[in-house]
Amino acid sequence: MSATAMLQTGRDCPHAAPTVLELDERRGTFGMALLITAESMLFVVLFAAYYYLGPQTDRWAIEEPPRLHYVIPMLVILVVSSLVIYWGDEKVKKEAFGAGKLALIVTILLGCAFLALSYFDYTEHLRTLLPQSDSYGSIFYTIVSLHVAHLTAGLLMLLWTLFQPRWGPAQFTPHKPYHNAAMYWHFVDTVWVFVVAILYVYPNIVH
Repeated sequence: MSATAMLQTGRDCPHAAPTVLELDERRGTFGMALLITAESMLFVVLFAAYYYLGPQTDRWAIEEPPRLHYVIPMLVILVVSSLVIYWGDEKVKKEAFGAGKLALIVTILLGCAFLALSYFDYTEHLRTLLPQSDSYGSIFYTIVSLHVAHLTAGLLMLLWTLFQPRWGPAQFTPHKPYHNAAMYWHFVDTVWVFVVAILYVYPNIVH
């Protein structure tokens, strides 16, 4: 059956499950994978810059390591949110859309809680370190701020997904909006694990 005939069948039977071309379903997910790969390389470069501008240079004037009492709860929040959205994604695949919606709302709330704690973490560190203080302050705030920007983008994706009329198979785009938004959220959570390990925990170990 041709693609045109397959789509026409869906129009003639509006109450039947729509016929979706496998290629169309893969396009969105493949595009999201490419976006995540590109964004991952950006963070790899920034982490390499952090290493290059390390404490062996004269431009690095770290007096005390970053504090952990906000970032550890923030890490827990993102790990839990990633588990929640994964559970919701699995429910959506089984067409349990009510559970999927609940997981999506909880994930959004957890993301907002992360942003609130991020504000307090920023406020505390800005008392002793400014972006223009030295190379350490510059790269520290660049990485952390870029992650916050990506997390905000992830929240907007989740909010957009929440208001989509359909998460299951659809003849027209977006295909698999829930799954693709969840992919990006997992990426944001994974990046934060590296940010905490490299920028926060390691300096506390070696200081």
